[in-house]
Amino acid sequence: MSQVVTFIILALYIYTIVSTILVILLENRNPVRSFTWLLVLVFIPVLGLILYLGIGRNYRKNKIFSKNAVSKLTHRPVASFDIKELEGSNIDADHLSLIKLLYNNNNAATYANSKIDVYSDGEVSFEAMFEAINGAKDHIHVDFFIVRDDNISNLFRELLIKKSKEGVRVRMIYDYWGSFQFVYKKKYIKTLKEAGVYVHPFIPLGMGIFRSKINHRNHRKILIIDGKTGFTGGLNIADRYIYGDSLGKWRDTFIRVEGAAVHGLQMLFLIDWHFVDTKLVTDVKYFPKPQKHETNIIQTVASGPDTDWAAIMQGIASAIMTADKYVYIQTPYFIPTEVILNCVQIAALSGIDVRLMVPKDSDTRFTQIGTMSYLGEVMEAGVRVFRYTGGFLHSKAIVVDDFISIIGSCNMDERSYTQNFEANVFIYERATAGKLKELFLKDMQQCEELTLEEWNKHKKLQKLKESFVRLFSPML
Repeated sequence: MSQVVTFIILALYIYTIVSTILVILLENRNPVRSFTWLLVLVFIPVLGLILYLGIGRNYRKNKIFSKNAVSKLTHRPVASFDIKELEGSNIDADHLSLIKLLYNNNNAATYANSKIDVYSDGEVSFEAMFEAINGAKDHIHVDFFIVRDDNISNLFRELLIKKSKEGVRVRMIYDYWGSFQFVYKKKYIKTLKEAGVYVHPFIPLGMGIFRSKINHRNHRKILIIDGKTGFTGGLNIADRYIYGDSLGKWRDTFIRVEGAAVHGLQMLFLIDWHFVDTKLVTDVKYFPKPQKHETNIIQTVASGPDTDWAAIMQGIASAIMTADKYVYIQTPYFIPTEVILNCVQIAALSGIDVRLMVPKDSDTRFTQIGTMSYLGEVMEAGVRVFRYTGGFLHSKAIVVDDFISIIGSCNMDERSYTQNFEANVFIYERATAGKLKELFLKDMQQCEELTLEEWNKHKKLQKLKESFVRLFSPML
């Protein structure tokens, strides 16, 4: 009898493994990603099956966000303009193609005449956010990947409580896994709720690990005040941007936006809010008539595991391929997809001044090892690689030819492009591009340039380790 039970269990297990492998093959995803999961299932079948069911499934075709809610929000009459108005204008044909791409792959509306302030210092960023929150009259919308329970986050909490008690509607989203430490600080959340703040986690553990979609994280960083002022970039709510940690002070890029482009951030937040709260918020007061500021164009681009296209990745690739003079890239993690890797190499081989800046020391050892495996390849194509030593470089910023600026939450890795819910702004104007270029050149003064000769001196065992970790890059 026991042999029969054993046979049935074994047969069911083999059936499950084979079925899972067939599902992976039929998904027609990136071959590298599919092959990685096949290796995991073959070599560690039990754990591999658990991992795949928990974090490996592809939700791009089975939408996590409600199509109806997204449609109602993205098709409301906000302060965007029709991209057809740009045809025949002075805007460069390559830039117009990029704008059209982001509209077609992400429904990314175009917003004109916004005011943009760029921050590279954590203390200045938090001062600007706290000042804006203090001045809130109607509502405050908060959407952050990480909220720590430390000095700066408690000042943030006290300010939200204060404004809520004044009658300002405060809505807050935090990522359950990104803010895992914060989740169990019940006093923090309790005091917010007691003060009338509406607080929700994004994809909590729920009833079971296989239902929680734990691999999909809301990595966005968005703050909106009264529908008139918005903040976004790579910054989280934590002390390390001011006081530092074992890696030193964290260097990030954050922007403050006023004007029409805030409507794009607002729509993105309200889509997230509908997901966590199931309430669709569409009141016109959340989209007030904006003032006109500088001459520029902004697109807010969202991406996630359930979007039709990897919009941010495609946008970055297209932006790189428009370059005539230079491409400067800052990213804390450089584990690019084949598309991005090819674009970076092609640009450099074409004679474009391509510079890549990454941290010398990372907060994730495994990711740092994986990053090193790609640096030799890009340097062989002519990319100059700089390793930041002034702390931990957490900035996700790209500037192209003194005109295109890309700032947001998206890292240059497979996770950000396909697994996380991300938000980047694509800015078309010389002023912001000039500021980003200036910051990049300033940061270079705190960098060590890595040469191909130095990289080639790596011991074979170290290169083997880097290459092995690279096999699992789709999972990092």
